[in-house]
Amino acid sequence: MKKLLITSTLLLTLTLTVTSCRETKEGESLQDSINNAANSATNTVESAGDAAGNAVNSAVDKTNNAVNQAGNAVGGAAENVVDAAGNAVNAVGDAAKDAAGNVVDAAGNAVNSAKDAAGNAVNAAGNTVNSAKDAAGNAVNSAKDATNKAMDNAKESINTASDKAGNAVKEQTNKLKSITH
Repeated sequence: MKKLLITSTLLLTLTLTVTSCRETKEGESLQDSINNAANSATNTVESAGDAAGNAVNSAVDKTNNAVNQAGNAVGGAAENVVDAAGNAVNAVGDAAKDAAGNVVDAAGNAVNSAKDAAGNAVNAAGNTVNSAKDAAGNAVNSAKDATNKAMDNAKESINTASDKAGNAVKEQTNKLKSITH
């Protein structure tokens, strides 16, 4: 932008100089025309430099103002972010406390349920042991009764067989006696 402004000013000055040189004024020499053109070009360049300097200063001032406004906005936003972060941390802390309380309650309920279930299992095991003991006692008594009955039957069978064998021996002995006499 700066180069464009200076180039335009220089071109304008040369145009004026060429135009001034074409016109011949009385009493003015070529040297005076060149000096006037040089002075005019210098004045134009100085004016262009001043205008460019003023434009740069104005741009710097506007940039500074914009930076200050942005800084103020960022500062306010940073405070809002800090406040929001603090609120979020507090909310997370409260939620963590609530969750921990719920976990403790659930653990207590689980322990109570496990204790009740263990008690029920012990009672059931005791009942099963008692039932097994009763069944074993009944089985032993039944086996004893069956054994006694079997022994009684065996004794009776032995006695019957012994009586029959004894009677058979007597019969044979009597037959032998009768043949030998």
